[in-house]
Amino acid sequence: MRVLGRAASINVRKVLWTCAELGLNHEHADVRLDTPEFLAMNPNAMVPVLVDGDFVLWESNSICRYLAGREQRLDLLPTEPQARARVEQWMDWQAGELNNSWRYAFMGLVRHSPAHQDPSLLAAGVAGWHRHIEILARQLDATGAFATGAEFTLADVVLGLSVHRWLAAPLPLRPALPAIERYYESLSERPGFMAHGRNGQP
Repeated sequence: MRVLGRAASINVRKVLWTCAELGLNHEHADVRLDTPEFLAMNPNAMVPVLVDGDFVLWESNSICRYLAGREQRLDLLPTEPQARARVEQWMDWQAGELNNSWRYAFMGLVRHSPAHQDPSLLAAGVAGWHRHIEILARQLDATGAFATGAEFTLADVVLGLSVHRWLAAPLPLRPALPAIERYYESLSERPGFMAHGRNGQP
């Protein structure tokens, strides 16, 4: 099994953390995205890509779900329809809503992109990022533990990396959110998170 993509990518790190939770032996390799070989695997020219024998899969959250299903880890991804839907709801929210909320601010404040320095757009990006993390904080207050309840699931892999990015970024006016702080410290008890989440990279 091979995981392709640079380790600095938050989406690659989702897959690497999932592999750690599952105890999977795998090879991790950085790759060029513009080669015919890679584009044949993922025409989007994006990482990660999973190669499992002759099976090739892209989209990080889909890869995480595949791996948990492959290993029959029902604690991470239940089969009961409502419980599974709740995990997937928060995974999809992370990919579609939370990820998009931070893009401009992250590029401007962390990556220092010259194309992302408009003050009004930066302010809007920071405010949107904070607002989405506050949505997660309210959910964590409601559950008292993890994203979907008392137990750790795949939703916490993808959300945990997002929380780390929010805490690591040099953001102005970051609100004090005790539920997020508790969550972060709870995730930090997991070796996979320390290796691939709270590892010094935003």
